[in-house]
Formats: sequence, C-alpha cells, structure tokens
Amino acid sequence: MSDLEAEKVLAARRAVDEVQDGMLVGLGTGSTANYAVRCLAERIASGLRITAVATSRMTEVLAHELAIPLTSMEGLSSIDLTIDGADEIDQRLQAIKGGGGALLQEKVIAAASARVIAVVDSSKFVTRLGRFPLPVEAFPFATEFVGTRLADLGGQVSLRMKDGHPFLTDQGNHILDVALGSIADCQQTALAISCIPGVAGHGLFLSEIDTVVIARGGTVELRHAERS
Repeated sequence: MSDLEAEKVLAARRAVDEVQDGMLVGLGTGSTANYAVRCLAERIASGLRITAVATSRMTEVLAHELAIPLTSMEGLSSIDLTIDGADEIDQRLQAIKGGGGALLQEKVIAAASARVIAVVDSSKFVTRLGRFPLPVEAFPFATEFVGTRLADLGGQVSLRMKDGHPFLTDQGNHILDVALGSIADCQQTALAISCIPGVAGHGLFLSEIDTVVIARGGTVELRHAERS
C-alpha cells in the first residue's frame, strides 16, 4: 500500500469513530470514502447499529456487499452525519468534489446532513482550489451550450468520457470538467456556473463541510469550519 493510500485509511478510520449508535449515516463516493465504508462495516460487525444512505450506485453496491443496512434518500429530509472524500479542500473547508461522478447526490445528501466530515490524504489539502478540474454536471441536451458558457469563464472545458462514450452520472447526465487553474473567488465562480441554464450541479462545496480529517504520514489532524 502506498503512503497516500495508508493516509486515506487512517483518515477514514478516524472519521468513522464519530459514528454513534442509532445514526442515519451518509456514505460518500470515491476511493477514500470507500475506505470509510469498509471501516464502518467493521464497526457494524462488532455491534454498531446504524442505517446508511449512499451517494451513488457504486457506493450502494459496496455497502450491500459489506452488509451495511441501507435506506433510500427518497422520503428523507435529514441525515445525522455524512462521511465523504474531496478532490481538493482548503483551509476554509471549501472543496472541489465530483471526481467520482456523484457530485449532485453528494451535494443533496451533504445539504441534508446535520454534520459533514471530509476525509482526505495530505495531497488533497491545498492553499487555493483549482488545480483539480472542476466537475460540472449538465443535462445532455444542453451539454454543448453549457460547455461554451463555461469556456467563457476562462477555463479549458472537456467532456468526461468512459469507454469511448460520454460518462453518464447516476441521473443520466454528462459531466464537463473545467480546468480553471487557481480559483480566485470561489463564491463568484459558483454563482456564475449556477446561473448557466442546463447546469444540474457543480463540484464546488463551499459551505457544506463542517470538519475535515487530514492524514499526514502516521498522524491525523481535524479542522473545523468557522461559521459566521
């Protein structure tokens, strides 16, 4: 296991320590979130009683394999705790998510959660967001239009592909990855993207994350958002 993979496991295990009996837990999507799902399954096997809701079909399949009790987001309006990864996160706990293609469900579940913990290895903690391309989910009929408008914001836009075809989200939408470089004003960028007709969602998570667990080597650091 590489050093970064070991950090992912360490961060995931620490975050899962926050789960308590009786909670409804949101399960994130991606490589680090998968470690959290596996750690949670270990605790369930030892007697922890929780119910979970998945942010993607991929995570749902893994949770079923690990015998984690699942419920559907349909009919739910609140979740106790969500544990998810991040492609980048800064000191203000602003993040870019969506590398795994589940940004819309992740954002809905994060918004419904009383608390959101992001788990990251040391490479994901950055001074300023933007090195990782920003995923934007677009309705297929509007992909070309949305891509042109996104390019007007100054970024290089590429349609995410898989096996020679456009990648489809669980909602059947396309993802445009926007290479913006360093994002000077995340709030303004998020607003500009949200105002483009045909956008279903974007990967800027600016106020959803309450705590980040950062693993560096063999140590773990917790940082909490300062809400005004």
